[in-house]
Amino acid sequence: MKKILLIIFIVSSLVSNAQQDAQASMYFFNPLNYNPAYAGTRGSLNLTAVHRSQWVGWEGAPSTQFLSIHAPIVRKRIGLGANLSYDNIGSRSNLSAMGNFAYHLQLNSKSLRLSFGASAGINSNQYDFNGLIVNDNTDIHYLTSNKSVSPNFGAGLYLHSNKGYLGFSLPRLIEKSIDNNTSKSFLQKHYYLTSGYVFNVNSVTDIKPSILIKYTQNAPITVDFNYSMFFYNKLWIGLMYRMHESVGFNSSFLVKEAFTLGYSFDYPINNLRLNNFGSHEILFSFDLRSKNRAFISPRYF
Repeated sequence: MKKILLIIFIVSSLVSNAQQDAQASMYFFNPLNYNPAYAGTRGSLNLTAVHRSQWVGWEGAPSTQFLSIHAPIVRKRIGLGANLSYDNIGSRSNLSAMGNFAYHLQLNSKSLRLSFGASAGINSNQYDFNGLIVNDNTDIHYLTSNKSVSPNFGAGLYLHSNKGYLGFSLPRLIEKSIDNNTSKSFLQKHYYLTSGYVFNVNSVTDIKPSILIKYTQNAPITVDFNYSMFFYNKLWIGLMYRMHESVGFNSSFLVKEAFTLGYSFDYPINNLRLNNFGSHEILFSFDLRSKNRAFISPRYF
């Protein structure tokens, strides 16, 4: 075997009770990936794409792609959307495709709203044995079909205004076996709690701290902190800390009030820091608004 550490990581992540959902450092640009209640809250037709290469330098290291699209309808009381995620680690790959529906309830005469969201779609898990050395051709894991497809559902709440937000979601409600019941590996429920707020410092600078908490039963809680500064309504620069795991920075630039380009880098601070060049993310986002909607203020989230 060339990569003993990689094999240990794959086995431990599948057999033990651990975080299974693909993570992203720029989670605040793509909340629809984990909370269906976010659909339509930007007030525009939004398309967001993210590519993440994790632990660059390791053969078979995680590589993930996210794609989300959503928009408001019916006087912005309803949001519709869809999101895809594809995650590949070594011989394992996971595809999730979900459709999203959200209802937005106006709570006051200003901008405060409470959104209720639901999602439905499929999860597909697959193992590619072509790159592995098989010593026992009668192994049940080798002989059994290495692909499973199953339906799933999600739900979420999203309280938001022009300056802040608070969200709670379960993007996957059904726990399903991921290898046709040949072992104890199964997709578990993941709970997400997220919040952020924007502070106006002056006419040039805004500050936005945010947090994302992820919990899975019998696994350590994962907490992402991000501290971003927004300059001239164009440029985001931020620092991130993933508790006991990694540190990094991120930056994005708003182009012509519609296109956002972003980059993120984080580096592990635990035992995974050896022999890799950190994790990298590239983001592209596009907002399509009607011509009669003037660009009054930037979207902070």
